Amino acid sequence: MEPSPYFTQEHEMLRDQIRRFVAERVLPQGDAWERDGMTPREVLRDMGALGLFGIRYPQKYGGSELDTLATVVLAEELGRSSYGGFAITVLVHTDMASPHLVNAGSAAQLDRWLPAVIRGELITAVAVTEPDAGSDVAGLKTRAVQDGGDWVLNGTKMFITNGVHGDLYFVAARTDPGAKGSRGITMFIVEKGTPGFTVGRSLDKMGWRSSDTAELVFADCRVPAANVLGGENGGFYAIMQNFQNERIVLGAQAMGEAQRALEMTLAYVKDRRAFGATLWDKQAVRQRLAMRQAEVAAGRQLVYHAAWLHGRGLDCTREVSMVKAYCGELVNRVMYDCQQFHGGFGYMREAAIERMVRDARIQSVGGGATEVMLEEIAKRS
Repeated sequence: MEPSPYFTQEHEMLRDQIRRFVAERVLPQGDAWERDGMTPREVLRDMGALGLFGIRYPQKYGGSELDTLATVVLAEELGRSSYGGFAITVLVHTDMASPHLVNAGSAAQLDRWLPAVIRGELITAVAVTEPDAGSDVAGLKTRAVQDGGDWVLNGTKMFITNGVHGDLYFVAARTDPGAKGSRGITMFIVEKGTPGFTVGRSLDKMGWRSSDTAELVFADCRVPAANVLGGENGGFYAIMQNFQNERIVLGAQAMGEAQRALEMTLAYVKDRRAFGATLWDKQAVRQRLAMRQAEVAAGRQLVYHAAWLHGRGLDCTREVSMVKAYCGELVNRVMYDCQQFHGGFGYMREAAIERMVRDARIQSVGGGATEVMLEEIAKRS
């Protein structure tokens, strides 16, 4: 890692720790996880035992109380693993689902669940997206109706990462049907095994094959009032609050993936010979890769700056939207060129770049589609 004004020695020690874990535990087994459609839970528990699931969480629950830039280090290094499914399995747990508990949980809820979440004994998922409500969170239709001391949930959630094998789900439901748009949405904590809550089906994806993704069905699912998260009708704001963190993390993951793809491709073109010279000797090849290196360096700096702002509690919606839009599109441009310069080999399933191309495609959609992000930027221009 080049010297940076953003990162401290503690950040770099964390980076080295994650990189070693990836080299020892992920790279030798990642292909098998791709075939199995999931990352083994014992691997996640081992990450929890190393403290990697509580980087920014309170020490009293087993966390390390580091900053947003520490999360960026985690996301970049998981992206560099080249296994996007493994990376997103972890990052949904650490930075997209469990923050709902940390940000809005009561003392009783934190005491009950957070230590096991940090240890990797409970894997979390966030269930907001529905068949007809993705980036438009205000359009969700899952309903929750109060019945005595419980709430009864009915509805379907779609594209839920960690949905098949998760343990603890943070579910958004409409609790005030008369409220307009974003109002009247509440978050609920739903445990696996709760009657009326089932995995409708495991979804077969183009990429991120080593992550499990599910359709979730709630049919008269009874949840105790003690499992309301953050108060009634405050769910939309909780979702919006965590979007900033989520999008920084996705941008960092994308830049980690792009950086690794460039490293692999540079090594390949400097060795591969065609027409009497290496591919690197071809001006068109080396200049294209040089430009992509410059763009990735710029993207990484944009991520770091947004994380720096976020860590200081400053309004960074504009910068974070830029991160999500720019990095989500850039990683796909990088993967296209890297696969191109691998030639026919890059089209083979045995080539890491083939998998990385498929994994990258979702980066311009998941967590906020590029078009939605550009509108957020335009509003603030």
